[in-house]
Amino acid sequence: MEITKPTLLLNKEIALRNIENMVRKANDLHLNFRPHFKTHQSAEIGEWFRDAGVKAITVSSFTMANYFADCGWDDITIAFSVNIPEIPQMNELAGRINLNLLIENKEGLEALQEKITWHAGVFIKIDTGYNRTGIESTRTPLIDQLLENIQKSPLLHFKGFLSHTGHTYLANSTHDIFSRHFDALLKMKSLKARYISEWPELMVSLGDTPSCTLCDNFDGVDEIRPGNFVFYDLMQFKLGVCKLSDIAVRMVCPVIAVHSSRNEVVIYGGAIHFAKDSVTNIDGKQLFGRIIIREGENKILLDERNYLHALTQEHGILRITPRDLNLFKPGHLIEILPVHSCLTANLMREYMTNEGETIKMLPLV
Repeated sequence: MEITKPTLLLNKEIALRNIENMVRKANDLHLNFRPHFKTHQSAEIGEWFRDAGVKAITVSSFTMANYFADCGWDDITIAFSVNIPEIPQMNELAGRINLNLLIENKEGLEALQEKITWHAGVFIKIDTGYNRTGIESTRTPLIDQLLENIQKSPLLHFKGFLSHTGHTYLANSTHDIFSRHFDALLKMKSLKARYISEWPELMVSLGDTPSCTLCDNFDGVDEIRPGNFVFYDLMQFKLGVCKLSDIAVRMVCPVIAVHSSRNEVVIYGGAIHFAKDSVTNIDGKQLFGRIIIREGENKILLDERNYLHALTQEHGILRITPRDLNLFKPGHLIEILPVHSCLTANLMREYMTNEGETIKMLPLV
């Protein structure tokens, strides 16, 4: 298939290898593996996980849960604190699958108790340092109160404590990732030790790609939920989590113009294709993607002095060294390694494999 516009290219072989590696790690560490599907959002890619033995999944919205339930997944955790207006819609879903929900406050739990009509599992969301959502692990009076109320609810079953150690994405080094993971581990182990006698089946669930890729100490953890690892991206590479050869997706973009007077190249591919996540380049500037060009049958990754340095809605601006400017001509196709594959995929809504096959994602509603 001829590529004429920004296209998200997926290397199926690399993605399958990433899946196999994480499945093997979870098995070796005797952890339940519940991968997060918000990265790929695709029924077909979901089947690659099923073929690898995965039976339970994580999603980030009710819409996503419904989509994958329709694809035959019957054990799903919505890893987003319960959205009270959607509870009535969740009842039908809870009636046909094993559905787990998250709570982090009394209001969410009270709404569940009032509106839920089917059995559902409930995790208490714990903040282990990301400071986005969740209850601090030291707020045991609130946790005690939530547990007491869950115990009174005939349709709600307490599953355990869940956390997303998202602050590993903000780490300054791999050592920092280990440190942040270990701190989260201690907090979750402390909660488990406090409540395990009363709730002997409670689980501790952790999920973030940096920790799940690099760390081997998951003492006290029962379940992991990484998602980004299926594709990885430049953010993970800059953190030291993966190699460039582990990145399974790249954007293919046509060259529109070459401006030699300012050493810039304009491509068709902007913020509505890549999103605006960035990492810091070697020159201290924002980098929105690394550039791969084709020379004959070979593909060459240019060094970081050549990079995607600015995005508007439809346009991308490449900053190119004078030595390499002659490699770009209007009409050429180039490839860009994205900074954040989850957001790039979410914007693009479909993939093209190396074999030219189109893989669709869940439709927008």
